[in-house]
Amino acid sequence: MFGRPPIVMPPVVHPTKCCVQFNCQEVIVPHVHPTHTTFVNQTNFKHNHYFPQTQSALDPTTSQHFSCGQQPCCPQGPMGGPQGPWGPRPPHGYGGY
Repeated sequence: MFGRPPIVMPPVVHPTKCCVQFNCQEVIVPHVHPTHTTFVNQTNFKHNHYFPQTQSALDPTTSQHFSCGQQPCCPQGPMGGPQGPWGPRPPHGYGGY
């Protein structure tokens, strides 16, 4: 055993042992969710219609003249009837006598 060199055998290769080293890096992804608000200011016109009514009263007055026969103060008119201060009497059917 002395003086003899050792014999080297071929290597025995075993299956590869897998090791995982986990490295973490943060990546920020901004997400923007916009909101828009529209304010609608509506004007509504309400048209109110009024119908005022006025009133009036009439008090008509009429006047009638009657022939009471021959009187000294009433001379005979040109048409045969009496004539007063208002003039001769129109024929029957005309005027308001």
